[in-house]
Amino acid sequence: MSKTLLFIIVFVVLLVFYILLSLRRMKNIPLVPSNEKIKILDDRNFKHQIKNGKVLVDFWAAWCAPCRAMAPVLNELADTLDGTAVIGKLDVDKNRETAAAFKIRGIPTMILFKNGREVERFVGVKSKDFLLKKIREA
Repeated sequence: MSKTLLFIIVFVVLLVFYILLSLRRMKNIPLVPSNEKIKILDDRNFKHQIKNGKVLVDFWAAWCAPCRAMAPVLNELADTLDGTAVIGKLDVDKNRETAAAFKIRGIPTMILFKNGREVERFVGVKSKDFLLKKIREA
């Protein structure tokens, strides 16, 4: 067996081990309760809640580890905004109609609305500073 092939095998084994370890850690991320400033959205109230001002909507699910990782970031962001924008959360498992209407394919997906219109869309885990900057730019 050549040294190159051996190196590739070792690299792949280590990579698989790292991925499995990372997935195990992500499954252990606790479900953090939402800040009282975050609006819980559903299929019935969605259009009404996004129609005025800036609203950042987090499309999420309880089983999604990256979504659970975003919860503390969104809680902090809600405290920082002081009325300049609103944070909303929509559980895609419980509100499939709205999730389908916005073609949500991966979560977490956050959509920034201004007066009911989509301004920007973010997929994946984002930092508080990144989201704050995007909200201020809108």
